[in-house]
Amino acid sequence: MTIRHLKIFIGVAESGSMSATANKYYISQPTVSQTIRELEKHYDVTLFDRLSKRLYITTEGEELLEYAKQIVARFNQMEEKMRKDNGRETLRVGGTMTIGTSLLPHVIQDFTRVLPQIETYTYIGNTQQIEMKLLKSKLDVGIIEGEIQNRDLICEPLISDRLVLVCNRRHEFAGQKKISVHDLQNQKFVMREEGSGTRALFDLFLKKHSIQIDIRWEVNCPAMIRQVAIENDLLAVISARSVENEIASGELRAFQVSTEEWNRSFKMVYHKDRKITDTMKELRQVVKTYENPLGLQKIQMGILDSMQ
Repeated sequence: MTIRHLKIFIGVAESGSMSATANKYYISQPTVSQTIRELEKHYDVTLFDRLSKRLYITTEGEELLEYAKQIVARFNQMEEKMRKDNGRETLRVGGTMTIGTSLLPHVIQDFTRVLPQIETYTYIGNTQQIEMKLLKSKLDVGIIEGEIQNRDLICEPLISDRLVLVCNRRHEFAGQKKISVHDLQNQKFVMREEGSGTRALFDLFLKKHSIQIDIRWEVNCPAMIRQVAIENDLLAVISARSVENEIASGELRAFQVSTEEWNRSFKMVYHKDRKITDTMKELRQVVKTYENPLGLQKIQMGILDSMQ
């Protein structure tokens, strides 16, 4: 049994297809079939049930898959470490859309000033996408605002954040100092996509207060949410950090919820089996320097009363 066996097995398990796995690894389908047979013979188990020309992974196959992913991930880490380009270390950082828009470019810039010898690779996606890349060892560390579901990932809160409700200056809410949570009923919104931490927190809020809204736009980019809200008279719920300039200029009017329901944190997340390097520790310290945005402290916001 070799790493090659495990990689091919993972490919078949994830795709459910021997032909797709053959194409992925540029080998023949009979070679894939032979590899699976060799694994089954080696462990004396059936890894896939073959029914009506389709593959269904067995309980034994699921168990092997869990171990195989860990082994291949560790192997890939070893390969990367041993084959560094001219001895330069690369830190692979993932950031969610909100953080990628409002924070991460500044963090990476500051990090590079502190450790110029470290190369960085940055990926921006939603919380679910960052989670999957960490589990597949495609990233070393993530900076996220959403909730992680997989227990193999460790989260460390770093800095605080909060959501705000925003509208443009033409909206009926714009001239009000205080609105009720029930005023949101049937209002038109631009929303983040499913899988985003911001969307998950707001959906929970709506469910708790039995509020139905009218979703007119659904996008995965905070910058586009800002623009759509400004130009289309729609409400949006977004990180206060992402709309600091627009609130200060008067393009958007912001309301902060009267409770702590929209308070959250930006978190550092990594796999439980990954060693915390000095490089990752330095990234952690850089992020912590952004705890208190000076601009937000000076901005006057309305109140969204959620106690009613």
